[in-house]
Amino acid sequence: MRSALLQLPLARTANERRNVLRAAIRQLERADLYLAAVVAMELDDSQARRTVDRLRRDLEWLRRHLVDLRSVT
Repeated sequence: MRSALLQLPLARTANERRNVLRAAIRQLERADLYLAAVVAMELDDSQARRTVDRLRRDLEWLRRHLVDLRSVT
């Protein structure tokens, strides 16, 4: 899979593309865990909370989009 990540997008096979999408999805899931940890810190800042909530929604949207792309490939 590492070689699929390092190849230019045009040089990837369908299987390598699926592997790259799977890796991207996992990274987004990890990013969401980190954001959840920030929320758990209870920073007592409404702007920070709104921003983290927006980021988590955006991450989830992107994750779903990549899952859809993976199923098409």
